[in-house]
Amino acid sequence: MSSLGAVMDPAGQPRKPGALCIGAQKAGTSWLAQMLGQHPQIWIPPFKEVQYFNHLFIPEHRKWIGWHYRQKPQEIRDRHAKRGIPVPPELETYLQALTRGKMFHNQWYKRVFAPAPGVAMPMDFTPEYSTLPDEGVDYVANFLPRAKVIYLIRHPVDRAVSQLRMNLAREGRRPATLADWMAEIENPVLHDRGDYASYLPRWQARYPDMLVLPFGRVSRDPQAVMDAVEAYLGIGPYLYAHITDKVFANRNPVQPPAQAVAALTDRMAPQLAFLEAHLGADFLAETR
Repeated sequence: MSSLGAVMDPAGQPRKPGALCIGAQKAGTSWLAQMLGQHPQIWIPPFKEVQYFNHLFIPEHRKWIGWHYRQKPQEIRDRHAKRGIPVPPELETYLQALTRGKMFHNQWYKRVFAPAPGVAMPMDFTPEYSTLPDEGVDYVANFLPRAKVIYLIRHPVDRAVSQLRMNLAREGRRPATLADWMAEIENPVLHDRGDYASYLPRWQARYPDMLVLPFGRVSRDPQAVMDAVEAYLGIGPYLYAHITDKVFANRNPVQPPAQAVAALTDRMAPQLAFLEAHLGADFLAETR
């Protein structure tokens, strides 16, 4: 992930991923992918997020997942062109094979990870999996019963504000009045992505050894985060480049007014109470 493309085995056979990262959106999953993408014992698809299980079980995601698979391969080609490096033939063949013909079935999903070298564990980084309904998590657990699962958690209010700012930047919008801001924070998407009280127990019931990490630890002690991840995944230690860098830092200068943040905090009170009761006050403090 730190380079233009991971090492690929063109003769690799379809295989299941050995680990999932389902952490909440805007909670550090891109940073973790950048770190693990450097590790020779981990293989991550060049477009990172596979978006498979949510395509199966969350119908409203399907439209933008189609965009994801139209956009990401072209982004990979554009990155190579920008650096004056030709796209390796095996990478181009891989991208075309995955985006043509019938997609989003179990054999297709296993083909996503076929190029992983034999010494590497394939890994699927798709934060949206955290929002799967019960039947979706059951499906994952039946299909990937031995998978390791990592869930990153960010303070619910901070996460929602970051997502709101990202969405406004993508859409080129800026709320003009306090009433406009108050309407923005009512967007159910902001609350759905951070509904830890619903999603975390659902995943822990199927994967009781799941590694749950607080977002704040990434900035305060990134090496400790990677030590914990390496131990959990059963991979050796590695000297990571750019371990203190932010990935996809939010450059939108627009910030919601204090009144909107206060209202959002009130809305998120049940989530804050859940995290403190479920994971402890110390963990909650480390989520920001």
